[in-house]
Amino acid sequence: MADQPELLLVQPVDYNDMEVLDNEVAIIESQATKPFALVTFEVKDWFGELTPWPAPAVFGNIPFGDGAENTLSFITDVLLPELRKRQIYDEETMKSLIGGYSLAGFFALWACYQSQMFHGVAAVSPSVWYPDWIRYAQNHKPMSSSVYLSLGDKEEKARNPVMAQVGDCIRKQYELLVGQGVNTILEWNKGNHFQHTGERTAKGFAWLLNQM
Repeated sequence: MADQPELLLVQPVDYNDMEVLDNEVAIIESQATKPFALVTFEVKDWFGELTPWPAPAVFGNIPFGDGAENTLSFITDVLLPELRKRQIYDEETMKSLIGGYSLAGFFALWACYQSQMFHGVAAVSPSVWYPDWIRYAQNHKPMSSSVYLSLGDKEEKARNPVMAQVGDCIRKQYELLVGQGVNTILEWNKGNHFQHTGERTAKGFAWLLNQM
């Protein structure tokens, strides 16, 4: 956007996300009412760097790791200071938001329970089926003022029994946030987990931008 950004959007991405980023930004610009800057960083180990504690494999034979804390430290201790140095981000005049798709959306949701840095979270098709996550969310409160949740309406019909829990889990997540007084919304998109990922992520960020 041409105006001075008022909000910084932070998004962990993989190569699939990078292919649709231009379209994602265009949609955010068409729907948002405030100028923003979007910064992305590539996650190499999707199953290891975005999850907060180890868990057994769900896809093939690759187990999940506990690298989320290191990834969050990279954002707060390396990425944001570098953006300040380049005069892209000023925490005194700008609010920061974090979001992502799938495991990146789950990471963004987890991050808002760990840090006061983020005023809003876009958890788009987040992996809230992750083992012990709902139990964790029941015993903790996010530090972000606004949380966007969304899911594809066919995602809970997945053949994988672990992933099929995602519908019940995201409903519980939404109810928990409402009960805690968090400004939140749960949107249902048409399709399965792998459809319209950029558009869905853009909708989440645009909603957050319009709440700020």
